[in-house]
Amino acid sequence: MTNGTTPGTVFLVGAGPGDPGLLTLRGGELLVTCDAIVYDALANPALLALAEATDREQAVELYDVGKRGGSSESARQESINDLLVRLAREGKRVVRLKGGDPFVFGRGSEEAEALAREGLRFEVVPGVTAGIAAPAYAGIPVTHRGVATSVTFVTGHEDPAKDSAGVDWSALARAGGTIVLYMGVKTLPRISDALVAGGMPPTTPAAAVQWGSYPRQRTVTATVATLSEAIEREGITAPVITVIGPVVSLRETIAWFDRRPLFGKTIVVTRARSQSATLSGRLAALGAEIVEMPATRIEPIESPAIAESIQRLSAYGWVIFTSRNAVVLFWRALRDAGRDARALSGAKIAAIGPATAEALLEIGIATDLSPERFIAEALLDALRDRGDVRGARILYATAEGAREVLPDGLTEIGASVDRIHLYRSVANSEGADELRRRVAAGVDLVTFTSASSVSAFSDALGREAAANVRGASIGPITSSAARAAGIDVVIEAGESTIPGLVAAIVDHFAKDESA
Repeated sequence: MTNGTTPGTVFLVGAGPGDPGLLTLRGGELLVTCDAIVYDALANPALLALAEATDREQAVELYDVGKRGGSSESARQESINDLLVRLAREGKRVVRLKGGDPFVFGRGSEEAEALAREGLRFEVVPGVTAGIAAPAYAGIPVTHRGVATSVTFVTGHEDPAKDSAGVDWSALARAGGTIVLYMGVKTLPRISDALVAGGMPPTTPAAAVQWGSYPRQRTVTATVATLSEAIEREGITAPVITVIGPVVSLRETIAWFDRRPLFGKTIVVTRARSQSATLSGRLAALGAEIVEMPATRIEPIESPAIAESIQRLSAYGWVIFTSRNAVVLFWRALRDAGRDARALSGAKIAAIGPATAEALLEIGIATDLSPERFIAEALLDALRDRGDVRGARILYATAEGAREVLPDGLTEIGASVDRIHLYRSVANSEGADELRRRVAAGVDLVTFTSASSVSAFSDALGREAAANVRGASIGPITSSAARAAGIDVVIEAGESTIPGLVAAIVDHFAKDESA
């Protein structure tokens, strides 16, 4: 302790093998409440993003200690122990985020010992170990009735050629069951030879799973005698989990992860970060590797016109919302004024698109009109056919820079339109260098959900580079903006919604596969 500070607590948290969805609930709770995170190279960056996105009085401290097997950039274990002790003595709640499970070849027990020696509090939060998860994601169960009733986890760092080898490879060869090797790419040829010499049939099925549970997962199957050659031929490098045993043959039947419709595809999501989760999550669930580089961010507008419009809501016959953002920010302004949904009881409500209508329902407001096509022109056509628009006073809640189609058309009909700009989409320069690097390395698709995301993406990447990508657009207005920017739009959603865009992407790649 320093200066009388009450010591903190260190939580040894298993991050799982890579898929952030495999983090335990307890691990997630600690990530969003801790003061500092000490993390390994194999911890998914999405977990750090989760911690950083949390509203905090003070930013979380991040400490990268590497810990990649054999890496010269990894911190020494003694230095990590010292860091954990120091942070705890400073009174911090510390998450020691370790790939897989802290106590399965993770040296978590050594860190626990170091903290115990210093009389510091710590807790262990187990994680999903890669030795189970990576095979499962490859469609290989480590046990299976009638095939394997036991499984042995072994570190591949154990060289069978050493005189003092701690693993009896001959005994393992005779024992049957499944053998799972961690970190054994370099020593695999000698391990395979030792197993065969110990009596294991050279034709025993074997598999290597690289980057298990990540979208970039790759699996190579062979036999215990030929797997090393297959790994070298396919360019498989660490991190790798190796599985040896008859259960490997089940992959042909129950493989699932790499058979999802977007597996192997890299897709850039340019949607504003506050809105990207739905699109990113849907695409990732279908197997895509997501490059989440928000090209825009939503910036609320502070304007006296908003408050003035809310005070005279009873004067409006119609209130029109064009986006979920407009609904959220309008509702916030309404509540700040001490009012609620009852203030809209005298007006009819129109919304462009089901997402906007859904946002209204979430605050207890049902729409009176929502067109079948989710564009301003369709709403204008629907309003033109009604008898209660001419002469009506209409409040139009939208974004700065929105097209003039709707207010101009309503004015021509004979309505009086008051427009309030609730927000603007501004270019998000954060991550522009990383975006350029990832696109240069090769991506399969870039998604666009608005004209503003097109212009921001083009500005961030540069018009010439942006013209080399293939785009997926949420609708005709966005497609026009993308084509004007020189982007090849190969996909346009039939329904201008996030589910519609995802369905169009899946259909596009399905046609490519069958061609």
